[in-house]
Amino acid sequence: MTEMTIGSAGDKHSGTDIRYRAQRLTHFIALADQCLAIKSECRVLDLGGNTRYWRDLAPVWQGRNLTFTLVNKVPETETSATFTSILGDARDLPQFGDSSFDIVHSNSVLEHVGRWADMRAMAREVRRLAPHYFVQTPYYWFPLEPHFRVPFFNWLPEPVRLSLVRWRGCGAFPRAETVDDAVRFIEDSNLLDETRFRALFPDAQIRRERVYGLTKSLMAVR
Repeated sequence: MTEMTIGSAGDKHSGTDIRYRAQRLTHFIALADQCLAIKSECRVLDLGGNTRYWRDLAPVWQGRNLTFTLVNKVPETETSATFTSILGDARDLPQFGDSSFDIVHSNSVLEHVGRWADMRAMAREVRRLAPHYFVQTPYYWFPLEPHFRVPFFNWLPEPVRLSLVRWRGCGAFPRAETVDDAVRFIEDSNLLDETRFRALFPDAQIRRERVYGLTKSLMAVR
């Protein structure tokens, strides 16, 4: 699962996952430090975020005056001076005006909001809500699909993927008991290649997260 509850299947925070996330977060920290060089506080909007993600990565960001507004389909009950969790849809956030925040952050959420029109809607909100943003998404051409943990899964024909998830549990997903479950599972995520990712964020630098020389995920940084 991603940090967003749109169609997710369960977020497992392994030590490897946290290490990769910590490495990615250095790109976000550079943006935060730019903000804090001219302001006393940096307001962060995390689309699909939760407090566990940020607490796991606390050694990376603590010591900086950051406040987080976490937007999700199911908000957390906890509220503090640092974290505020609210109900919202990353594709449409009319409650916030343009540039209401300093940075928008989103980690492994874009691929879960729906098809192309939904991704465009989320990207529009990301670009509207802050002058800076960090958006990460898994890369379509990485050979190990990150949600199902099956090599080449997203390259297989849809009937094969449906049969596979009905036969056995895959990654974060249990074995699909029905065709309806199987279709929902495989439609949960829509991975992007670089061409489409660049089209969503034309004003960003596109950076690559690499594993053994292969691109594992893409990051848009503005």
